[in-house]
Amino acid sequence: MGKKAIEEAVKTILINIGEDPQREGLLKTPHRVAKSFEFLTKGYKQDPKEILQSALFSTTNDEMVLVRDIEFYSLCEHHLLPIIGKAHVAYIPNGKVVGLSKIPRVVEVFARRLQIQEQLTEQIADAINDTIKPKGVGVVLQARHMCMEMRGVEKINSITISSALRGLFKSDLRTRNEFFNLINAHAPSNF
Repeated sequence: MGKKAIEEAVKTILINIGEDPQREGLLKTPHRVAKSFEFLTKGYKQDPKEILQSALFSTTNDEMVLVRDIEFYSLCEHHLLPIIGKAHVAYIPNGKVVGLSKIPRVVEVFARRLQIQEQLTEQIADAINDTIKPKGVGVVLQARHMCMEMRGVEKINSITISSALRGLFKSDLRTRNEFFNLINAHAPSNF
């Protein structure tokens, strides 16, 4: 199934909601939607392990590394409506660190697939845990779900929070508390 099949499906949807796909404003809509879905689901064609392995470096550091407030956009697998949120990802090195930009890239890989937030959280944590093999991984996602805001219950600005903890983040209370304190701290005003 390629772009043409998606374009035909969009035309069918337009007709079935009472629209005319030949109307001037809709003539290019099937093509635009197909192109949009290709971008919004590009994560299926990317390998998170390959991304992480491309920038692994030896280190003696054994303190927490945190990248917080990583914006992400995904699509709810139940309604194909947007999920908009922020990811906070931390790990404790075990002889290896990964290039900082690779963490947001891994978030992006999984976010650019049809998702539920709980699964997205787990996939990010597992990819980092399995590839870098740190002493621990912590992932927290905070997101708004348009399937809850635009339809259904229609609760605007509801935030869903999910977490996935591995290793020391799960077994050591001090590590877990440090992680949550850091992600909940306000950034300095010059950020």
